[in-house]
Amino acid sequence: MTDGSGSGHDIRVLIADDQVMVRQGFTVLLNAEPGIQVVGQAVDGADAVAKAAELAPDVVLMDIRMPGTGGLEATRILTAPADATVKVLVLTTFDLDEYVYEALRAGASGFLLKDASAEELAQAVRVVARGDALLAPNVTKRLIAEFARLNPVPRAPLMDRVGALTERETEVLTLIAQGLSNAEIAGRLVVAEQTVKTYVSRILTKLSLRDRTQAAVHAYETGLVRPGGF
Repeated sequence: MTDGSGSGHDIRVLIADDQVMVRQGFTVLLNAEPGIQVVGQAVDGADAVAKAAELAPDVVLMDIRMPGTGGLEATRILTAPADATVKVLVLTTFDLDEYVYEALRAGASGFLLKDASAEELAQAVRVVARGDALLAPNVTKRLIAEFARLNPVPRAPLMDRVGALTERETEVLTLIAQGLSNAEIAGRLVVAEQTVKTYVSRILTKLSLRDRTQAAVHAYETGLVRPGGF
């Protein structure tokens, strides 16, 4: 059994939520999916950080609102190291939640509504583990745009960093922010998908970003993509 991404092993998932029914429900749903294994559960953010260090999951499903150490602080801790490989997928009840936006800025790879279907949950885990596409592009774009709108003046240092990109890299970054996958970007630009992957890698390196989600946030915050411009 594999995760379908060519890595040859199951995607290891840690579920962090203060509600036992949520943890158990997600565990049952994910363990029924091929290529996904729930390796542990955490009751709050501090427990999630400790369990992640112990169990080395590929993906942490992180409730954003928990008593004590919440999901936002735990996300910062987990994604802070330069060599961090764990992906955080934040869980929320509301799709427009300022804490979710802060979690994306802190390093979360995407977010998922708690009422998502089993299929949506499994797909979200696979997408985040693969790092191939911005999760839930329609909702995530709306979320990012809403809070970028609240801070409409791009910060100069970030604008300087965007200037380090080539014209084609800037074009690819714009399409990432619009929620397009590598395959969709390749089709739009009429290039090979591997070429797009190379561009994405260069963009992340030049801008010191972790993944595509942070790249999308960056594009909005620098004014490269304007809120409502999609």
